[in-house]
Amino acid sequence: MKSASARSAVYTLVCLWFFWGVTSASNGILIPLFKKEFGLSQQQSQYIDLVFYAAYFVGSILYFLISKSIGGDILNRIGYKNGIIYGFLISALGTLLFLPAAQFHSYALLLGALFVVGLGFSIQQTTAQPYMIALGDPSTGEQRINLGGSAGNLGTTIGPVLLSVFIFGSVKTAAPISAGLDAVKVPYLILGLLFLGMAAFFRWANLPQFTNEEKLEIGTGALKFPQLRLGMAAIFVYVGTEVSIGSNLGEYLRVRENLGTEAIAPYISLFWGSSMMGRWAMAAKNVQNNPVAKNILTVLLPFVSFGLVLGINFLYGSPIQPLLAYAVCILGMLLALFLGRGLPIRTLLIFALCGAVSMAVGVWGSGRLALYALIAGGLFCSVLWPIIFSLGLLGLGSYTNQGSAWLVMMILGGALIPVLQGRISDQSNIQFSFIVPLLGFLFLAFFAWQVKKVLLGQGLAQK
Repeated sequence: MKSASARSAVYTLVCLWFFWGVTSASNGILIPLFKKEFGLSQQQSQYIDLVFYAAYFVGSILYFLISKSIGGDILNRIGYKNGIIYGFLISALGTLLFLPAAQFHSYALLLGALFVVGLGFSIQQTTAQPYMIALGDPSTGEQRINLGGSAGNLGTTIGPVLLSVFIFGSVKTAAPISAGLDAVKVPYLILGLLFLGMAAFFRWANLPQFTNEEKLEIGTGALKFPQLRLGMAAIFVYVGTEVSIGSNLGEYLRVRENLGTEAIAPYISLFWGSSMMGRWAMAAKNVQNNPVAKNILTVLLPFVSFGLVLGINFLYGSPIQPLLAYAVCILGMLLALFLGRGLPIRTLLIFALCGAVSMAVGVWGSGRLALYALIAGGLFCSVLWPIIFSLGLLGLGSYTNQGSAWLVMMILGGALIPVLQGRISDQSNIQFSFIVPLLGFLFLAFFAWQVKKVLLGQGLAQK
C-alpha cells in the first residue's frame, strides 16, 4: 500500500475513536441522572456501564459463532470497511431507541438502548484495531492505535460537557437540576443521525478493502499464545479500571465535594481529557530524527490538550479556576513518560505503578489532593490500551483477527468491575471503593513484568 494512501486511511479511521469517546464518556453524565430519576443505589447505577461494555463481549461471541458457522473469518468475508459501516448502523439504531425509552420512563429499555450502541461499537473495535495495525509496519501499530486513541480522548473530553449542556442547559454549579429523562431525547437523536452520516461517509471514503491475506484460523487456536492470554486479562482489568474511575467519580464529587448532579461535567471531562493529555505526549515521542523537537512537543502537547479541556469548559460556562492546579499532575505524568524512554513494556510498568500510587492517595487522602489524585488515574491509563493491545497481538500471524476479537471481548471488564466498585461503595463509602482501580493498576504492573518474560522467550522483545 502506498504511504500516502495508508496515511489517508489512518486519518479516516481516527474518526471512529472520536465517536467511541463521545459516547462512552457520556455515560458518566447519565449515571447520576438515572440514579436520581429512578432512585437507584450506586451498584444499580453502574448497570449502565454493565450493559454498554457487556455488548462488546456479546459482539465478540457473535463474531466467533458466525465465523464458525460460515467456515471462515466473517471480517474477511465482508471486508473491514463494511464491518465498520455495519457497526455504525447498529449503533445508530441503539441511539434511536432512547426516544421510546425516555418516553415510557423505562430504565430497562434505556439499558437496552445502550446495549445496542455498544454492540455496534464492538464490531467497529474488532475491525478497526487490526486494520490500524495493518496500515503500516506491525511493530509500529501501537503508534497508530495511540493516534486513534488521542482522537477518542478528544471525544471523551467534549462528550460529557456537550451532554450536560443538552440535558441541563449549562455545566455551571448554579444550573437547574429539574431536567428529566425527556432531556436525553434530542442529544441521542442527533448522535444517531451522526452515526448514520458516518456510515455514509465510510461507504464512499477511499479506504482500501483490506483483508488478512494469511490463512485464517477459526476457533480458539489463538489462545495457545501466552501473550494473548495475558493481554486478555490485562484488557479486562484496564478497561474496568478506567471505566470504574470515570463512572464513580460523579458520586465521589456529589458526596465528598458536595456538587450537584449538573456540576460534575467539568471534572468528568478533565478525567477523560487526561487520557488525551497522555496520548498526545506519547504521540510526540514518536517524532523521528529530531530529539529536540520530540522533547519539546512531548512537554508542550499535554498542556495544549489541558488548555483545550479548560477552554471547552470555559466556553460552556464552567468555572475553570478549580481545575488549574491539576497542571502539577500533568508534570508527574511527563516524568513517568520520560522514565519510560519510549520502550512500551517499561512505559506500561511505570504508568501502572504511578496509577496505583495515585489511587492510594485518592483512597486515603483528603480534599483537593485526593480528588486530583483520582482524576490523575486518567493520565496513567492514557497510554495503556495501545501498548496492551499491540503486545497481545504480537507474533500471532494468521491468528491476528481472532486474537483481536478475543481482546475486544475482554472489554467486558468495563461492565463488571464498575459494578464491583459500586457494591463496595454501597457497603462502605465511595472514597474507599477506589481500592478497586488501585488493585487494577497493580495487576497491570504485574502484566508488564510477565509479558516481557513471555516475549523474550519467543524472541519478540529485547532485554
